[in-house]
Amino acid sequence: MSLTATTPPGAPPRTPLRGRLAVLSVMLGIFAVVTTEILPIGLLTPIGADFGVADGTAGLMMTMPGVLAALAAPVVTVATARADRRLMLCAFVLLLALADFLTAAATDYRLVLAARVLVGITIGGFWSIGAGLAGRLVRPAAAARATAVIFSAVPLGSVLGVPAGTLIGDLTGWRTAFVAMGVLSTGVLALLLLTLPALPPDRVTRPAVLRALLRTTGTRFALLTTFLIVLAHFGTYTYVTPFLREVTHAGTGTVTAFLLVYGAAGVAGNFLGGALVARRPHTAFGAAAATIAVATALLPVLGRSEAGALALLVLWGLGYGAVPVCSQTWFARAAPQTPEAASVLFTASFQATIAAGALGGGYVVDHVSLPAVMALGAATAGLVVVAAGIHRARHAC
Repeated sequence: MSLTATTPPGAPPRTPLRGRLAVLSVMLGIFAVVTTEILPIGLLTPIGADFGVADGTAGLMMTMPGVLAALAAPVVTVATARADRRLMLCAFVLLLALADFLTAAATDYRLVLAARVLVGITIGGFWSIGAGLAGRLVRPAAAARATAVIFSAVPLGSVLGVPAGTLIGDLTGWRTAFVAMGVLSTGVLALLLLTLPALPPDRVTRPAVLRALLRTTGTRFALLTTFLIVLAHFGTYTYVTPFLREVTHAGTGTVTAFLLVYGAAGVAGNFLGGALVARRPHTAFGAAAATIAVATALLPVLGRSEAGALALLVLWGLGYGAVPVCSQTWFARAAPQTPEAASVLFTASFQATIAAGALGGGYVVDHVSLPAVMALGAATAGLVVVAAGIHRARHAC
């Protein structure tokens, strides 16, 4: 990704410390966004029981923000293209905190879904703007490292947010987990206000820019593979807690421990994928997809025992940990001169597919079975391996 480091007119001179703190605040913002989005995965069963809804219906908590984020990414980014990016980021984090507190206080499931709409708007806006800001917050020599730090929030939120939220929910109730996220989001808002400089628009994202990107081969490949791999993952992982409880017959404490192990594996997968994708992008994406395919295919068979389930969750974590960095890298390769536009497409495609995966997985869970949704996820992930192989054969890297 090519990012230009520029100091906005009128902004105070940036010191290395100020730049690092600004990057940290954006990274924590993305961490809060990602964690809030996927927090219901680890709490799906107790939330559903509290409101008297089935697991598939409870999965709408994942579908709602995904749909809204996919719509908000291009709409909000284009509509606010001339607004100060600092103010927009702060506004989105404030909205996130309100959504967390509203969820914690909800007495009706419909109110929970309304709060998840706010989460979706925040995801689409914050991600699309924040993901391409690293080069404006630090000196040019540190831009690449700052970008890596910001994107590290994706695997950290994805693979640590669920087990941490599950642990809090198990100890003190699922509402407390959302209160904790509201408090974290409020703290992030304060940090953004203190550390970010004024950030007037650098490159205005227009609809024509987005349409031009959609016509490139690289963007289309990124869209296809992102759709398939995210569909496979969230169509299955959204329901991993019910699977562990109903099929593996793991206790509450065991499920929490398993998700923590999965999280640690995911962090390792992020760094392994990040190291590989820069040199062999097709191999990195294909390997991540193959790992997820194997883990989800074997889970209905070997996952009936706790030892088998744990081993497969480690494998699954390694695979999915590499997915966000692989996907973002492909979008960045397709649009090196327009990082915010690339972030818009990355965010919209990722979030739309999260919604589709959670919705489709919920239908299969409610009408077929939990093992069936794992098998379908494995088949979908296998298509990514095929797509990466075909694209590599046609476009040698």
